[in-house]
Amino acid sequence: MGAEALQSPRISRLLSTLSDRDLDDFWVSTPTPLIEPLGDEQMLVTFLWRGSATSTRAWWGVDVPLGQVPGTDLWHGSSAMPTNLRTVYCLAHDDTESSPADETGTGPSHIDLGNPHRIHFPADPADPADSDSWLSVLELPAAPPEPWTARRPGVPAGELTDVVLPSAALGGDRPVTVYRPAGTPTDGLPILVVFDGYAAQHVLRVPTILDNLIAAGRVPPMVALFVSSFTGRRERELEPTPPIHGFVEHELVPWARTRLGAGTAATRNIIAGVSRGGLAAAYVGLCAHEMFGAVLAQSGSFWWPQPADGEPGWLIRQITRSPIVDLRFYLDVGVQETLPGPGGAPNQLSVVRQMRDTLTRHGYPVHYTEFIGAHDYVNWRRTFAEGMLALHR
Repeated sequence: MGAEALQSPRISRLLSTLSDRDLDDFWVSTPTPLIEPLGDEQMLVTFLWRGSATSTRAWWGVDVPLGQVPGTDLWHGSSAMPTNLRTVYCLAHDDTESSPADETGTGPSHIDLGNPHRIHFPADPADPADSDSWLSVLELPAAPPEPWTARRPGVPAGELTDVVLPSAALGGDRPVTVYRPAGTPTDGLPILVVFDGYAAQHVLRVPTILDNLIAAGRVPPMVALFVSSFTGRRERELEPTPPIHGFVEHELVPWARTRLGAGTAATRNIIAGVSRGGLAAAYVGLCAHEMFGAVLAQSGSFWWPQPADGEPGWLIRQITRSPIVDLRFYLDVGVQETLPGPGGAPNQLSVVRQMRDTLTRHGYPVHYTEFIGAHDYVNWRRTFAEGMLALHR
């Protein structure tokens, strides 16, 4: 979201009588970012920082440049934003484009120490190349509630078990975490396959969401299979190509049927993923439609090109060239996902809309949602629950 030529009234008052004492008093008494009313459907959000840098911006789900007040170490930048926005950001200096590695509030990019709301992306201990990262959370007053993402008193937790599956399709062992619903034998249950399994467990909070939805009777008890792809090979493994299809159809689902007795009723099974994982989920669902009844794809990377000529939207084109199969879809995307894709491909918002339109024209049932936010887990964890509910109506 671009910055507007706006300035916070509080900043204006501060600058009109600025002294070192005024600045110190202002700083210790002001939570950041500043959030002030700006009409019925907008807030004025002002990001603040004190320190030394060549340039500074609030960046990730927003992109707001900060300017330095001459003669001081105070930086500030304001933008008009929707009152129902929820997204993530960090303070990045000197053209840095990497997420903060810790909570110290120091480094070339760092969290906003004046904002207590933050999200942790823990490193997968099974992935030696993975590392922790943190981001600050911006949540404006009318941001949608998240009724399913927090643990509820009295709701029993499902059992999580780590297994390793040998995979000829993916060329090596594959870590998978199995979720079993509390108090329910797995025999005969449907399965939910989720890509980016470690983040889905710990950042999307899928096990807690399932616990809550199952306990409330909103979805049936099910087995979830969280499939991990490690740093350095994730993008290749989650391409819409035969290896990921072969792993799911010929190795993962047969294992679940044999060892757990789950997933035998194909129309009740769901495959899910975010971003590149959403692309893979849609591809595998279409290829292995005898094993799945639904796809839950969040901000799917449907810009993925035809390798032969680099033309974007390969999977979208395949839908128009193939007979319709018995499969329903939940798709979502953020209205701020407007940056161009790799190599100048269309942005995420455009290609997810195109995917929706193509599926609908071809006769597929599609439940589609656009959320007020960017390409980030604080929105996906809420809309994942919404997607599960939509697919079970």
